[in-house]
Amino acid sequence: MSIVVTGSTGALGRLVVQDLLAAGVPAGDITAVARSKEKAADLAEQGVQVAIADYDQPESFDDVFTAGDRVLLISASEAGRRVPQHTVVIDAAKAAGVAQLAYTGVFGGPKADFLLAAEHRETEQLILDSGLPYTFLRNNWYSEMLVGDLAGIVERGAVVNGVAPGSRIATATREDYAAAAAVVLRTEGHLKQAYELSGDVAWTFDEFAAELSAQTGKPVVHTSLSHEDNLALLVKVGVPEGFAEVLADVDDAISRGALAGTPGDLSRLIGRPTTPLADSIRAALG
Repeated sequence: MSIVVTGSTGALGRLVVQDLLAAGVPAGDITAVARSKEKAADLAEQGVQVAIADYDQPESFDDVFTAGDRVLLISASEAGRRVPQHTVVIDAAKAAGVAQLAYTGVFGGPKADFLLAAEHRETEQLILDSGLPYTFLRNNWYSEMLVGDLAGIVERGAVVNGVAPGSRIATATREDYAAAAAVVLRTEGHLKQAYELSGDVAWTFDEFAAELSAQTGKPVVHTSLSHEDNLALLVKVGVPEGFAEVLADVDDAISRGALAGTPGDLSRLIGRPTTPLADSIRAALG
């Protein structure tokens, strides 16, 4: 059995490879797809096979996959370009006859009605249309994306966004999501499955602020903005207008409860509770 991980030198991909190795998958049975040898040098030093390929260069994927491979397609990072980039991988996987194509999509799958989800919905449909044996890993929001500016939040005394007061979101950490991906690649029983992956506990931004206050001893509150004011703030701090609209729309989706679900798929897959928000805050402050 050969396991191929695309995007292997990104933050999520590296964790997936390390989880596979830690679980006892032989390094020689893992192929890390990277855009350059330099980016994957540390993985090669561990005995992992390295394939050089780029989502934007279809021919580079011609010899990456072989029949029977289990493939993890980690979604591309650049919004607006994901569908053609993902199509390159899907077409190559189909041509090779891989045994599994796992894809890191978005929580809610076809029911996710926010702008950021559109490319993920389209990618899932392309995979279904391909006829490939699939596993959909529908990741909720990453905790790391919300604790990256804790110093600034504490300094301002407020976490400011467009999320309505009392709205809940069930985040999990990158480590949690990576562990789930590693499990579905190295164990049986996951073909034609769609997993809704989220944290065990859905929390509010008031609770986020209270936890941050408790850990720092500094008063922090949650300030909720209208969509228009939230969009204007995002643009003011340097987010390109088009992507600012996408982010503001995510806050609206959180306000509708689109990311509040806690079905338990993630903790069941990884065999442990998901990482609590308090732990993520503590780690970021550390």
